[in-house]
Amino acid sequence: MTLTKKELVITISKETGIAQVDVKRVVQQTLYHLIEGLKAGRTVELRNFGVFKIRQRAPRRGRNPKTGQEVPVPSKRVVVFKPGLLMRRGIK
Repeated sequence: MTLTKKELVITISKETGIAQVDVKRVVQQTLYHLIEGLKAGRTVELRNFGVFKIRQRAPRRGRNPKTGQEVPVPSKRVVVFKPGLLMRRGIK
Protein backbone atom coordinates (compact mmCIF):
# COMPACT_ATOMS: atom_id res chain seq x y z
CA MET A 1 0.00 0.00 0.00
CA THR A 2 1.34 3.44 -0.94
CA LEU A 3 1.15 6.61 1.12
CA THR A 4 0.70 9.47 -1.34
CA LYS A 5 1.53 13.13 -0.87
CA LYS A 6 -2.20 13.88 -0.94
CA GLU A 7 -2.89 11.41 1.89
CA LEU A 8 -0.01 12.87 3.87
CA VAL A 9 -1.39 16.39 3.41
CA ILE A 10 -4.89 15.31 4.48
CA THR A 11 -3.56 13.55 7.60
CA ILE A 12 -1.40 16.51 8.65
CA SER A 13 -4.28 18.89 8.01
CA LYS A 14 -6.64 16.87 10.22
CA GLU A 15 -4.08 16.51 13.01
CA THR A 16 -3.06 20.18 13.07
CA GLY A 17 -6.23 21.97 12.02
CA ILE A 18 -4.29 23.79 9.28
CA ALA A 19 -5.99 24.11 5.89
CA GLN A 20 -5.00 21.47 3.34
CA VAL A 21 -3.92 24.17 0.88
CA ASP A 22 -1.42 25.56 3.40
CA VAL A 23 -0.16 22.11 4.40
CA LYS A 24 0.29 21.18 0.74
CA ARG A 25 2.28 24.35 0.12
CA VAL A 26 4.62 23.60 3.07
CA VAL A 27 5.08 19.95 2.03
CA GLN A 28 5.79 20.94 -1.57
CA GLN A 29 8.29 23.63 -0.55
CA THR A 30 10.01 21.14 1.77
CA LEU A 31 10.40 18.65 -1.07
CA TYR A 32 11.54 21.42 -3.44
CA HIS A 33 14.31 22.54 -1.07
CA LEU A 34 15.36 18.94 -0.41
CA ILE A 35 15.75 18.40 -4.17
CA GLU A 36 17.56 21.71 -4.68
CA GLY A 37 19.98 20.91 -1.86
CA LEU A 38 20.77 17.54 -3.42
CA LYS A 39 21.19 19.10 -6.87
CA ALA A 40 23.71 21.51 -5.34
CA GLY A 41 25.69 18.53 -4.02
CA ARG A 42 24.72 19.03 -0.39
CA THR A 43 23.88 16.28 2.08
CA VAL A 44 20.37 16.66 3.50
CA GLU A 45 20.12 15.48 7.09
CA LEU A 46 16.75 15.26 8.80
CA ARG A 47 17.49 14.32 12.40
CA ASN A 48 15.93 11.05 13.54
CA PHE A 49 14.51 10.51 10.04
CA GLY A 50 17.56 9.97 7.86
CA VAL A 51 20.22 11.35 5.55
CA PHE A 52 19.96 11.88 1.79
CA LYS A 53 23.22 12.02 -0.20
CA ILE A 54 24.30 12.07 -3.81
CA ARG A 55 26.69 9.32 -4.85
CA GLN A 56 28.52 8.96 -8.15
CA ARG A 57 28.06 5.56 -9.74
CA ALA A 58 31.03 4.34 -11.74
CA PRO A 59 30.64 3.48 -15.41
CA ARG A 60 30.14 -0.20 -16.07
CA ARG A 61 29.38 -2.77 -18.73
CA GLY A 62 25.71 -3.71 -18.96
CA ARG A 63 23.93 -6.26 -21.08
CA ASN A 64 20.93 -5.85 -23.38
CA PRO A 65 18.46 -8.46 -22.09
CA LYS A 66 16.96 -9.09 -25.54
CA THR A 67 20.17 -9.58 -27.52
CA GLY A 68 22.69 -10.38 -24.78
CA GLN A 69 25.01 -7.79 -26.32
CA GLU A 70 27.25 -5.86 -23.93
CA VAL A 71 26.58 -2.11 -23.77
CA PRO A 72 28.45 0.62 -21.91
CA VAL A 73 26.52 2.21 -19.02
CA PRO A 74 27.89 5.69 -18.27
CA SER A 75 28.57 7.00 -14.76
CA LYS A 76 25.71 8.84 -13.12
CA ARG A 77 24.70 10.56 -9.92
CA VAL A 78 22.16 8.75 -7.73
CA VAL A 79 20.38 9.64 -4.50
CA VAL A 80 21.03 7.33 -1.56
CA PHE A 81 19.12 7.34 1.73
CA LYS A 82 20.31 6.13 5.10
CA PRO A 83 17.50 5.90 7.67
CA GLY A 84 17.96 7.57 11.05
CA LEU A 85 17.75 5.85 14.43
CA LEU A 86 14.05 6.52 15.10
CA MET A 87 13.09 5.34 11.63
CA ARG A 88 15.13 2.15 11.99
CA ARG A 89 13.49 1.47 15.36
CA GLY A 90 10.00 2.28 14.04
CA ILE A 91 10.22 -0.02 11.01
CA LYS A 92 11.15 -3.15 12.96
